[in-house]
Amino acid sequence: MSAPEMLAGRAAPLGASFDGDWVNFAVFSEHAEAIHLCLFDEHGTETARLAMPERDGDIWYGRVPGLTPGQLYGYRVEGPFAPREGHRFNPAKLLLDPYARRLTGHPTWHAALYGGSEAPDPHDSARYMPKCVVEDTSFDWGSHKAPNTPLEESIIYEAHVKGLTKKFPGADHPGHFLSLASDAVLEHLIKLGITAVELLPVHAFLNDRFLVKKGLVNYWGYQTLGFFAPEPRYLSHGRLWEFQYMVARLHSVGIEVILDVVYNHTCEGDENGPTFSFRGLDNRSYYRLHEDKRFYHNDTGTGNTVNIEHPMVLRMVLDSLRYWSTTMGVDGFRFDLCSTLGRTETGFDPNSAFFKAVRQDPVLATKKLIAEPWDIGPGGYQLGNYPPPFAEWNDQYRDGVRRFWRGDLGHVPVMADRITGSAGLFDHSGRHATSSVNLLTAHDGFTLMDVVSYTERHNEANGENNRDGHGENYSDNFGVEGPTADAEIVEKRAQRRRNMMATLLLSQGTPMILAGDELGNSQNGNNNAYAQDNDTTWIDWEAADEAFLSFTRWLISFRKAHPILRQKRFLHSIPRKVDGVTDLFWWRPDGAEMTRADWTNGHMTVLCAEFRMASGTPKYAQREEAIYLAFNSGDATALTLPKLPDGFCWVRHVDTASPDLGAERVGTTIQMAANSVIALVEEPV
Repeated sequence: MSAPEMLAGRAAPLGASFDGDWVNFAVFSEHAEAIHLCLFDEHGTETARLAMPERDGDIWYGRVPGLTPGQLYGYRVEGPFAPREGHRFNPAKLLLDPYARRLTGHPTWHAALYGGSEAPDPHDSARYMPKCVVEDTSFDWGSHKAPNTPLEESIIYEAHVKGLTKKFPGADHPGHFLSLASDAVLEHLIKLGITAVELLPVHAFLNDRFLVKKGLVNYWGYQTLGFFAPEPRYLSHGRLWEFQYMVARLHSVGIEVILDVVYNHTCEGDENGPTFSFRGLDNRSYYRLHEDKRFYHNDTGTGNTVNIEHPMVLRMVLDSLRYWSTTMGVDGFRFDLCSTLGRTETGFDPNSAFFKAVRQDPVLATKKLIAEPWDIGPGGYQLGNYPPPFAEWNDQYRDGVRRFWRGDLGHVPVMADRITGSAGLFDHSGRHATSSVNLLTAHDGFTLMDVVSYTERHNEANGENNRDGHGENYSDNFGVEGPTADAEIVEKRAQRRRNMMATLLLSQGTPMILAGDELGNSQNGNNNAYAQDNDTTWIDWEAADEAFLSFTRWLISFRKAHPILRQKRFLHSIPRKVDGVTDLFWWRPDGAEMTRADWTNGHMTVLCAEFRMASGTPKYAQREEAIYLAFNSGDATALTLPKLPDGFCWVRHVDTASPDLGAERVGTTIQMAANSVIALVEEPV
C-alpha cells in the first residue's frame, strides 16, 4: 500500500470532513510554525506524519485522498516553547483536533502527557492519548420534527445520562445515550409531564488525575476534552448515531433536549497541567493569560479560562453550538459559569462579543438559552443581568423557598417575589417572567429528600475531609440526621417535600426538577457528588416513593391545565385595560388586603395571593378564572377568601396536607393546616 500524501485542500470547514474520495483537514493556530497531521491504525500505531501544506491566515489545511470515516488521527505542532511569552508548543505531544467529532476514549495518565515547564518535555505522548476519529455525521431523521415547546409551557428535568438510567428497570443499554431512548424511560418522562430533559455535560470530558489517584472519577463531566465529540463512555457502540437516535426518540414524544455545556474552561488546567489539545495548538490564543504569560486567569476555579474574546476561539464555540443544534438535533443549552463568557477586559458585559454573536445567529437565537449566572471571577455574580432571550438559573429562588419552608422569619416578602417570577431581578429590558428558571435542587447540592433529612453535608466519600460542597444548604433534618424510622418525622419530611414541590409548580417562571426528586431519591447527604459514579448518584428506582411521584404528576398536570400559573408577563397588581380587573392581589388570612405594615411584619408565616392573567397579556378570556394560592409555614389558620361574582365559587384542587383530596367546592372561609400549601380555582357554580 502506497504512503498517503497530503494535497491542497480547503480552509473550511474546520475539522476533518469526508467528501467521498478524500478527507479534508483544517485546524486553527495563529502562532504555530508548522503543523503535522498524524494518522493511526486501529491499534493506535502511527502510520503517517504529513505536513499541512497550506495556510490561509491562521488556518492550516490540506486533504488526503483515499481516507474514509473511521480513520484515526491527531496533530503535532511546531513552534516556540516560550512560556513567558505564552507559547507552549511541543511536537512530542499528540494533540486532539478541537473540532473532532468523536474520540476513541480518554487519556491514560502518564508523565509524558505534560509539555514541560521551563523546557519542552521530549517524551512522546501518543500512546497515552485517545485519537480523533473521522466521522460521517449524516443521520436519517425521517419525518422528525422538533417539539419547539414555548418556554412558558416547559417543565425542565435536569438529569445525568448514567445516573438516570443505570438502575432504571427495563431500560435498554443502562448508563448510555440509548437508554434514554428506551421505552421504559420515555414512559416515565411522559407520565410525569416533562417537556425538556437538561443533560449534564455530554461533551467528551476528562477523568482528573487527582480523582483517578483516589479511585474516583469525574462523574458530572465539567472538564471538557472536546467541544464537538460526545462523551465516549455514554456510547454503547461507539457511534454518533446513538446520540442522534436518542434525540429523535425524545422528540417523537414531545420532549426536548437541552445540553449543559462548558465553554468557560477546558480540562488542561493551569500552567502545571497536561497538554491535550488547545495548549499545544496555540496556548496564547485559546486561553486568557496574565501579564506574566506563564500564568492563566482562573475565573472558573479550574486553573484556566477560555479566551472567548479571540475571534477564532469565539468561532469555535459558535461552531460547536451550531453543530449540536443542527447535526445533532438539540433544542437548547445551559451555559456553565456563563459570567465567564460575558467577561471582557472591563468586566462582565451583557453586550459582549459572545452574547452579541449568539443573539444575532439565525440558528442559535431560536434555541432555549439558559445561563448559570455566576463564576468566581471579579463581579462574577450576575443573576438578572443577562440579555434576552437568555433565561437564568435562579439560586435566589432556591434559597428563598427553602428558608421560607424551614421557618426562617421575615421571608414572606421574599417568597412573594419568588412565586411571581422574581420580578425584582428579571422585569427589565422586555424580559419575560420565564427568564427565571426556578429550582429547588440541582445536581450541585442536596437532593430534595436530603434537604429535609440533613442539616450538614456528608461528603466524606469525596476524599476532601468533608470540606467541599456548599456549607449552607438552608436544610432541616426535623431532629434526626439522615434516615429514620420515626413515623412522625417521616411524615413531616414528606409534607415539607410536598410543600416545596407545590411551590415550584405553582410559581411564575420556568420550573426545573432534579431527576429523582419526584421519587424521593437521596444521595445520603452528599451535596457535591461530582466524583461519585456509584449508588450514591445512580437513582434508586426500586425505592421510589410512589405517593410522592403521583403527587408530582398531579401538580404538573394542574400547572399545564392553568395558563395563569405559567405567564410570560409579570404580575404587578395593575388593572387590566380590557376589564379593569387587577392582575394580582395580596391578601391577609383574614381577607383584608396586605398593607405596608403587614409586609414588614417579620413574624408573618402565611402568604396568600390571587393570580389573574397579567395586565397587557395579548390573549386571555374575557372572563379568565382566578387562582388563589396560600403558603403557610406556621400554625393552622383560618382563611377568609376573596368575594367572587354571583355564579362563581372557589374550588380547592391542591392541599398538601391532604394530597389525596379531590377537587372540592369551599365556602367563604376555610381552615388551612399548619405547614401546608393550598390552591383554589375560581369556577362556575
